[in-house]
Amino acid sequence: MHLEHLSGGRALVLAMALALLAGVAPVAAQNQSVELEALRKEIQELRRSDAEKQRKLDELQRRIDMIQAQPPAAEKPTTAESALEEALRATEAATPQRPVAPPAETPAILSGRIGGTRLRLIDISLDGLFAAGWSTETDQSLQTLQGGGHDPRKRGFTIQNIELSFQGAVDPYLTGEAHLIFFLDPLSGESVLELEEAFLTTQSLPYGLQLEAGQFFTEFGLTNPLHPHQWHWQDQPVINTRLFGPDGLRGPGFRLGWLIPIPWFSELHVGMQNANGETMASFYANEEFFEERPIGGRPFVSQDVRNLADFEYLVRWVNSWNLSPSLTGQIGLSALFGPNATGRDGRTRIYGTDLKLRWRPENNFRGWPFVLWETEVMGRQYLAARSVDDSDPDSPVVLPQATLGDWGFYTQALYGFHYGWAAGLRFEYATGDGASVPDGREADPFRDNRYRISPLLIWQPSEFSRFRVQYNYDRADHLARGYAHSVWLGAEFLYGAHPAHKY
Repeated sequence: MHLEHLSGGRALVLAMALALLAGVAPVAAQNQSVELEALRKEIQELRRSDAEKQRKLDELQRRIDMIQAQPPAAEKPTTAESALEEALRATEAATPQRPVAPPAETPAILSGRIGGTRLRLIDISLDGLFAAGWSTETDQSLQTLQGGGHDPRKRGFTIQNIELSFQGAVDPYLTGEAHLIFFLDPLSGESVLELEEAFLTTQSLPYGLQLEAGQFFTEFGLTNPLHPHQWHWQDQPVINTRLFGPDGLRGPGFRLGWLIPIPWFSELHVGMQNANGETMASFYANEEFFEERPIGGRPFVSQDVRNLADFEYLVRWVNSWNLSPSLTGQIGLSALFGPNATGRDGRTRIYGTDLKLRWRPENNFRGWPFVLWETEVMGRQYLAARSVDDSDPDSPVVLPQATLGDWGFYTQALYGFHYGWAAGLRFEYATGDGASVPDGREADPFRDNRYRISPLLIWQPSEFSRFRVQYNYDRADHLARGYAHSVWLGAEFLYGAHPAHKY
């Protein structure tokens, strides 16, 4: 049918319908294209989302793998805070009354991770002690008159002690400390290097307990636990040298301290250490020590450790009070028990008591003025076993069992009269009973009757340098003239993070 055969109205309607159909087809096609594009975009977005989720999943898994490869967080510090500060906070929380070292405010000199723990060496320092002087005794005689291993004991110059110290926090639970010393033998000039101390100390044991383990000075009395640079006078007290040897009583072992929960400071120490070695003079010691300083002239008998009775044991109880705002007092009791080098039946017991009083006004200037008075009394019962002295094979000598007694004391007062200046006076006395062999106690330089008077003057320009002048007047039975005069000048420097001198 053709349009011309239709009426005008019908032709117009049909033409409009055809035009509408012709326009709908492109619109529909366009709408379909838009929808397809939207679907494609949605698929791409989902794919991108899935990729992002997978990336996040991979990152989380990587973190899980890293955490699982490391020790648990409880075994190491998890923040950048100082391990030392964490250890101190743990100590204060567990035992608020126990005095602890202040936290370091400077960055660690050496820091590194060992296993799951970060080791930080906070304090490294070096202290040098030197002396020069003269005595009416010869250098050979001074080796016994000035019997301490770090005493000035040569006419002329003595390098008493060079000490390199390391101290710091191991982790929140332990601190570590080590001291290496160097000096020159005053007669031979031979260089001597020793490990003086190396030990760890716990910081968070419950019930006021604290454990110290390693190589350390035995905490008997006031002087023995101190390093030479901590002495006020330049030489070791005579009675300390007699009972504990030239280098002080020290050795490997442990010490457990208990801060007793009472209103004043009161601490009980018990310890156990090896009884052998050159620094265990009154106990097993060693053959080299007995060649130079045999106790009572007795021969050395080598012995093995068989049971717990073959160790040295310490008990110490110390109490301190604030008697007034400017006066503090301290009293200590100490005891040592163990075997000695004269045979299986040889035993040693050492007892001591000490007193310390310190006066310092509340309005002091950097610690001055002050008065410090210290006194220490100690005695030794040395049960020597029956033995045979066969040093002369042609004439062996049987030595019966005997108890050798030695006791003595020192008392010293130091007055800080002006900032940086102090003057002091020390008096010492030592005696004993029971004969030394072969020539008797009076001829034995480490058991005879003797006393010493020692005035002292100190000038301390700063906390890290010190100069001293000391005069010794000695009277001793073993001296040919019966007395001796000695004058010693001392100089000391200290640098690094070592605690400064305190009075």
